[in-house]
Amino acid sequence: MHTKRITIAIDGFSSCGKSTMAKDLAREIGYIYIDSGAMYRAVTLYCLENGLFRGDEVDTEALRAALPHLDIAFRLNPETGRPQTYLNGRLVENEIRTMAVSSKVSIVAALGFVREAMVGLQQQMGREKGIVMDGRDIGTTVFPDAELKIFVTASPEIRAQRRFDELQAKGETGSFEEILENVKERDRIDTTRDVSPLRKADDAIELDNSHLTIPEQKEWLLAQYRRAAEAE
Repeated sequence: MHTKRITIAIDGFSSCGKSTMAKDLAREIGYIYIDSGAMYRAVTLYCLENGLFRGDEVDTEALRAALPHLDIAFRLNPETGRPQTYLNGRLVENEIRTMAVSSKVSIVAALGFVREAMVGLQQQMGREKGIVMDGRDIGTTVFPDAELKIFVTASPEIRAQRRFDELQAKGETGSFEEILENVKERDRIDTTRDVSPLRKADDAIELDNSHLTIPEQKEWLLAQYRRAAEAE
């Protein structure tokens, strides 16, 4: 029995811990981790910093023109061994995790031309196999042939609480009600958008992690990986 290098797609709702899960799994099995959400967040940050938002509308002309010149890259942080996001050579890992970006990212991610550009970039990154990628449409659009697809879900209240705790731990303020509204609104936009909406792929394994501890989740995920990677 030997293990073959595979592609692992982890999709699911916002704030259900997909990224933490995917990062840990990648580190554990020696795969490359690609955070597709961070790519959309980087584009959103660019829009915010360059005044491309008019309320909840994006200046699509300006963004369309800027997109080919945006360089989004991941580099490993030597201390943590985890990848960090760079936008045009600048480390933006913290900036893209703020509430300001979170409240606008679904709007940017719903734009067809943005998704097309990001999906192309993600497919390029994944050609070599041996990757774990998480997002909203990885198992359905980016890697429909992925050998392992996981779809993660949890109740909106639990996801909002995790988000709230995360922000508090960083010393940022945010009201629980506001975060819960943001979670529900993102779910609505993500599941109803025209271009590759969030949905569970037919061959994905569902994981409701509302009441799982991180170690339990990790163990479950490793078992799924072993099963999928064991080549005859």
